[in-house]
Amino acid sequence: MAAEFLQIHPENPEKRKVEQVVNMLRDGAVIIYPTDTIYGLGCDLFNKNAVDKVCKIKGLKPKSFNLSFICNDISQVSEYTKQINTPTFKLLKKALPGPFTFILESNRNVPKILGTNKKTVGIRIPDNNITHMIVDLLGNPIVTTSIKDDDEILEYTTDPEIIYEEYKHLVDVVIDGGMGNNVPSTIVDCSGSQIEIIRQGLGDIEAYA
Repeated sequence: MAAEFLQIHPENPEKRKVEQVVNMLRDGAVIIYPTDTIYGLGCDLFNKNAVDKVCKIKGLKPKSFNLSFICNDISQVSEYTKQINTPTFKLLKKALPGPFTFILESNRNVPKILGTNKKTVGIRIPDNNITHMIVDLLGNPIVTTSIKDDDEILEYTTDPEIIYEEYKHLVDVVIDGGMGNNVPSTIVDCSGSQIEIIRQGLGDIEAYA
């Protein structure tokens, strides 16, 4: 059965439609959704079968999957990470919500859904109303990973209708929240003694340092 193609207003998301997505996530759905950078592929953090499905779509072995998830706010971030030092906390406070993935030390609250203990976790709080409402109504983070395009010129697909045609038999829902960006988030590693930029993307972390 083909996935549902669900149009949701990017600025004023219709709560009824978002609740529909959230209910499907709770039932193990895999969704494609907009962020403030590129479109993401994800599921409920606590549904192992759904996470396995995400890994299969990406062609990854679960144990090699670098776990990243989207949180509602910094308070929720702290539920899944070890104590954040003051400089890092100030950086997160300034930069989020925004186009960044922060790598932080994980704590025991991160579920062992991949069959292995992950010492670090990637955290995102996108500046996107649809994603924010999804995580808020779900009550816990969603696993997130990027959608890669096989085209070497166009690395990230930005048109949700094209995304739907490519993934409609692989996922359960594709959310149309308008055209996406084709630049991914900036990955900032805060798990060590020094803050390190792993990948330069849309966000400029130096502006918040």
